[in-house]
Amino acid sequence: MNTKEIIKMQQRKKIALVAHDNQKKELIEWIEFNKGNLSEHELYATGTTGLLIEKKIGLKVNKLKSGPLGGDQQIGAKISENEIDILIFFWDPLEPQPHDPDVKALLRISNVWNIPVACNRASADFIFSSPLMKEDYERIIPNFENYLNRQINE
Repeated sequence: MNTKEIIKMQQRKKIALVAHDNQKKELIEWIEFNKGNLSEHELYATGTTGLLIEKKIGLKVNKLKSGPLGGDQQIGAKISENEIDILIFFWDPLEPQPHDPDVKALLRISNVWNIPVACNRASADFIFSSPLMKEDYERIIPNFENYLNRQINE
């Protein structure tokens, strides 16, 4: 039995952009710097972040709900359905968030589905400077068949 599954990420990546309020300025500056590269990909963002990106940078963004209103969970659902390839999430480690469980769930589901995640400018720079950003990539994820077929005690 195959224990791993291959998900093909196309050259044109589907990128989710998220930022907590105290990190939005930093994310917008990073997006402005990377505008040319980002324009070659399909962008998704939580509500307020998406509006800022369109208004300040002029890039087309698929906007979801605001993070605390379900946007983080919408992105998580898209990750689990292979509709997001990369998560750029500038989160604020010093400020408690009312939707911390949603944030933790989003980071968890990103790990489960083995997608690249950048939580700050340096990690986003490293991801975007990778030659893998400009080519197809075969992302390996575990085969969850054993988990799905596990014995459930009733």
